[in-house]
Amino acid sequence: MKITAVEAIPYAIPYTHPLKFASGEVTTADHIVVRIHTDAGITGTADAPPRPYTYGETQTSIKVIIEDVFGPELIGLDPFDREKIHAIMHRTIHNQVAKGAVDIALWDLMGKALETPVHKLLGGYTDSMRVSHMLGFKPAEELLEEAQRFGDQYGITTFKLKVGRRPLALDIEAVRVLREGLGDDVEIYLDANRGWTANEAMEVLRQTANYGLTMLEEPCDAKEAMSRRRLVDHSPIPIVGDESVPTAGDASRELLSGGANAICIKTARSGFTEATEILGLCTGLGVDVTMGNQIDTQVGSLATVTFGAAHRASSARAGELSNFLDMSDDLLADPIEIVDGRIAVRDLPGVGAEIDADKLAHYRTDS
Repeated sequence: MKITAVEAIPYAIPYTHPLKFASGEVTTADHIVVRIHTDAGITGTADAPPRPYTYGETQTSIKVIIEDVFGPELIGLDPFDREKIHAIMHRTIHNQVAKGAVDIALWDLMGKALETPVHKLLGGYTDSMRVSHMLGFKPAEELLEEAQRFGDQYGITTFKLKVGRRPLALDIEAVRVLREGLGDDVEIYLDANRGWTANEAMEVLRQTANYGLTMLEEPCDAKEAMSRRRLVDHSPIPIVGDESVPTAGDASRELLSGGANAICIKTARSGFTEATEILGLCTGLGVDVTMGNQIDTQVGSLATVTFGAAHRASSARAGELSNFLDMSDDLLADPIEIVDGRIAVRDLPGVGAEIDADKLAHYRTDS
């Protein structure tokens, strides 16, 4: 089996409302569908979400790097020769989301060729993942109403609160209102998206010490090396690296330098192959991992479930899997369901993310 073509199809689907957090705001899912075709008639598919304010990639840059740089080098190769393909992509620095989407499409293709679900090829640990829902920048009472609604409607009991605002009292008040309104049995953790300094993060942890928070993700820029190390040393809860750890090398740096003591894995930027390397590093060092979300569509969320459910360590915590509920539509032919706070893997060859051709034709932006 040989690769015959590599497609990068841009599309745009509006969100029902803007999603706001410390590092930016999104109003539209202007993503890329990646397709790798073969002479066996089998096609692998993945979704690539550009996040220019975080990783510097745009919809245009992802399309160009995949079709003009990676694609010509991949044509004629066996899709099972993943190391050879990764060596080709590795010659181009950065572009993690583009590389991740190519990798997921390859795994999807291989699963279809082997007539095996990819979650079983990766590890097959469990058949579903608990869902964590992200709460964006809103007044505290609106955040509580949203969390209660998602708990009642979907059975979600874990919430990630986006923080990083100033004055700090805004986020401290949000934590208080959520804890008092949701009770002690609901998990709440924070993600500042580099919005604070390390010293500000320490002050927030001091003032929220009695509210049972479980993690603080990316509180400040990794360049604050000394202050960040001091934060990790004094924090009573894990400090999670996210934007600072898109690659296995980055994760190694932050863990070994003391800049983080837990890691967020996002398949949208690492694919399944590098995510496996990051996971192995974390389990070897005995640090927790979370499965993060890059404001993914249902196609991207299904990829996260596929990887997360495949391993014991990555399925131990609730994964961030519900952002697709904020989209006005989606490309997935068979929509995802959240039942009792969980999303199931697809027991189908590949990842199981079949695209609705009519919807893709409707939302694509290059035709």
